[in-house]
Amino acid sequence: MTDALLSAVQGGLDVVDLGRQLRVGMPQSPNHPQFWHTLPRRHGDMTRADGGSAANDMITMGCHVGTHIDALAHVSHDGLMFGGVDAMQAGVGGKYDALGVHSIAPMIRRGVLLDIAGLHGVSCLDGGYEITVGDLEAAAKNSDGGVGEGDVVLIRSGWGTKFAEGGAYVGGPSGVPGVGEAGAQWLAERRIHAAGADTIAFERLAPGGGHALLPAHRVLLVESGIYLIEALDLEELAGRGWAEFTLVLVPLNIYGATGSPVRPLAVRAA
Repeated sequence: MTDALLSAVQGGLDVVDLGRQLRVGMPQSPNHPQFWHTLPRRHGDMTRADGGSAANDMITMGCHVGTHIDALAHVSHDGLMFGGVDAMQAGVGGKYDALGVHSIAPMIRRGVLLDIAGLHGVSCLDGGYEITVGDLEAAAKNSDGGVGEGDVVLIRSGWGTKFAEGGAYVGGPSGVPGVGEAGAQWLAERRIHAAGADTIAFERLAPGGGHALLPAHRVLLVESGIYLIEALDLEELAGRGWAEFTLVLVPLNIYGATGSPVRPLAVRAA
């Protein structure tokens, strides 16, 4: 029997890379350890008798740096994580056994792009703009089949165009556009599997407010068990007009971690 998925692959695929390149000095949340890459051994540091030589690498980074996914262990509220898990007890031993990133199954799911910047006819929403329920509903009407249970919903604000600028992407005084509590509730009501955005913290950051209040994280991670994907590159996806696609995402299998860098792919038949 011919496998339908294999036949589709052999027929040719069109792939859009949604992940950011990991580079020293890239913009990131100040709450997490910086990305660093170095070469402990370079070519010529040691040469074998036959003339061969090898280089190797070492990286250090926080698990919420670059394009990454938040595990359910990442956020608690009033001492509890998703499912009523005691956050303090769960962290005894330095690992989150129940809700760590190792518990996230590889994702091969329907992806939906909600292009809010495109909806407003701008390249980028203003800093601190709160994406409303009306925005989400209007953008969903532009996608084939809307937003359904089990989908991975990616929200484009256009803020990703600032990634190369460094500090401007982080927001700070300007704030960052994104959904607020109402928008997060709208997503949760649709029982999606994961939500992502092209911004550093997924949700709206008030001008000058930083990460002081993150209600969407509470609604989605703690109350609803919905994973968050942050710092996505959604510009090519929007430019191609892909409102619906297959989303492929596999976190690193790090036992007990609160998140993982990822390189998500949007895939369609060629």
